[in-house]
Amino acid sequence: MTALVDWLVLASAPGLGGVRISRILEHVTPAALRAMSAEELTGIGMTPRQVSHFRQPPMAKIDRCLRWDSQPGQTILTLDSSHYPALLKEIASPPPLLFVRGEPHWLLQPQLAIVGSRSASIDGREAAYEFAAALVAAEYVVTSGLALGVDGQAHYGALKNGGATVAVLGSGLDRIYPAKHRELASLITQQGALVSEFWPDEVPRPQNFPRRNRVISGLSVGVLVIEAAQKSGSLITARYALEQGREVFALPGPIHYPGSRGCHALIKNGAKLVETPVDIFEEVGALTSCVKNSHSDESLAQPENEKLPFPALLANVGSEATPVDVVAERSGQPVQEVMMQLLELELLGMVTAVPGGYIRARRG
Repeated sequence: MTALVDWLVLASAPGLGGVRISRILEHVTPAALRAMSAEELTGIGMTPRQVSHFRQPPMAKIDRCLRWDSQPGQTILTLDSSHYPALLKEIASPPPLLFVRGEPHWLLQPQLAIVGSRSASIDGREAAYEFAAALVAAEYVVTSGLALGVDGQAHYGALKNGGATVAVLGSGLDRIYPAKHRELASLITQQGALVSEFWPDEVPRPQNFPRRNRVISGLSVGVLVIEAAQKSGSLITARYALEQGREVFALPGPIHYPGSRGCHALIKNGAKLVETPVDIFEEVGALTSCVKNSHSDESLAQPENEKLPFPALLANVGSEATPVDVVAERSGQPVQEVMMQLLELELLGMVTAVPGGYIRARRG
């Protein structure tokens, strides 16, 4: 508890951003900062206001966070926590604290982000849902920003197909935004996690959302953009992903539709054009392995997240019956080979034969 207090004091210091905090932590621990004299704090570049903060922290605010952390299903992860996501820790300004509602272990699993327009077309919303279903079938956690449109459909696509999803908020977790997604947020806590770097009572502010976007990309091995205007938050997420060394994918659309322009601009600038989920899996293998290896502790392993055989094939079997020849065409494999793989998956209880083809079997 004492260590968490030290981190809360550091994170609440006025005028200390993520980059500055990262530099400070290269030389001194949060506990050591609290023990420093005013002269020592001034000597490492703290302003008079910051010195006053460390000498007299806002304990009422900090106590509220400690009470929040003590509630069932709520956790505050510090940058030195074993549950802090390894990929996020590598970005230029990792949040010193992550407030989590739900299961923190989902943050340790390989994640793929799906982001896009709040006012997406029917096709765009369907694509978000279908790609999310395919990603969870291949044992990825789907990460997005809880916004209306593409984000919401991505979350639903993961949840309704038996997978897990992470929603990163631009507000505190006690101030769910948008309000229309409060029920969705509740579902996510049962089958994933809500995450924010903002303190629980923080209201949504415009300047919070670019910070939210860097966390979405920072958590993920890749980012798929589905419908985006030329100036949009989704393109900010894509830019952060490139800066962080993540893969960026874009779904093309009709050339005269405004929502296609952002995706087409990304493709022109080097993002991978995506037509099927297999296009994504071909690119993210190395970083996915890095995530899995960084959290190999058996106590964190979840049976439902063990690597499944034939992920490219599984990605093309969803909740609706898919004929064998369609699965073969989508996965780029001979029909005979696909039939053998489907038989093995059926014996393992991962797919089910139904009239018209195969469907993905729900796990757990």
